[in-house]
Amino acid sequence: MKKQRLERLGSLLTEVISEVITQDVRNPNVAHFVSVTRVEITPDLHYAKVYISVIGSDTEKQKTIEGLQQAAAFIAITASKKMTIRYFPALTFKLDTAVDAHLKIEKILGEIENERKNRPPETADEE
Repeated sequence: MKKQRLERLGSLLTEVISEVITQDVRNPNVAHFVSVTRVEITPDLHYAKVYISVIGSDTEKQKTIEGLQQAAAFIAITASKKMTIRYFPALTFKLDTAVDAHLKIEKILGEIENERKNRPPETADEE
């Protein structure tokens, strides 16, 4: 029961924090193409890890995470006004590398497929 509550709250926080970042955060270090992929909340509801996916270079990703971490209190206050919960968790922003890993795997699989297509057909030795 508690796990389901944490998952529902995490899903709600994902939506609200994403909305706050896209509409209210005016930090020049935060990239325009930012999405909140998931939020993990501790069982005591006091801390939350917010996983962010950023489209851009590695420096843009790092600057975005730093900018969001600087604006964490503002994001928490603004998001808490849009929700009704007793305690709003302290936010920590982490870079979600799952999308990058997925793209890397897709690239490798594409290279393997191209190599397979360009390989000459094998001839069967008949005896």
